[in-house]
Amino acid sequence: MDMMIRLESPDDGVGVRGVVTSAFGDEGPLICELVDLLRVHACGRDGLSLVAVDGAPGATRVAGHVMVTRSRLDAPRRLLDVGVLSPLAVDPEYQGHGLGGRLVAAAIEAADETGFPALFLEGDPAFYGRLGFGPATPLGFRKPSLRIPDAAFQVRLLSAHETWMTGTLVYAEPFWDLDCVGLRDV
Repeated sequence: MDMMIRLESPDDGVGVRGVVTSAFGDEGPLICELVDLLRVHACGRDGLSLVAVDGAPGATRVAGHVMVTRSRLDAPRRLLDVGVLSPLAVDPEYQGHGLGGRLVAAAIEAADETGFPALFLEGDPAFYGRLGFGPATPLGFRKPSLRIPDAAFQVRLLSAHETWMTGTLVYAEPFWDLDCVGLRDV
């Protein structure tokens, strides 16, 4: 599978909506709204929105999407900007071929180049553990919500991290505005 991963362009919006909708099923419309709000609120300054585009000559189909949103860490010395990897979406047609892992790797690299000391997420430890993420709580980080299962609260320390950089993660406003934090009773 020949995929190119790059920064999202304004022309990718419809493709990103399609990928997010198909990847998240019934939650797709809510996650699309989250993506739109994150673009405006948190990606304009030190945030990233990446797409995977079919790399065949002349192809422009968006096959995957990931965002790194600038959020805050309430650390003992001061507030710090950190990254939050969310959401990650791969079109079901492209799932099972490593594209999600490639998007996450690109997001880690971009977050490190941005200067974030850490990259956080809520997710499956089996998947993200293979990509260098680990449990955040044993490293001195606290969840932004009690609805996040302990095992799902994960972090990848980046090159700018220093040992004093611990504390409570505070998500960007759009996550709270749309109640997209943690798990819900269904």
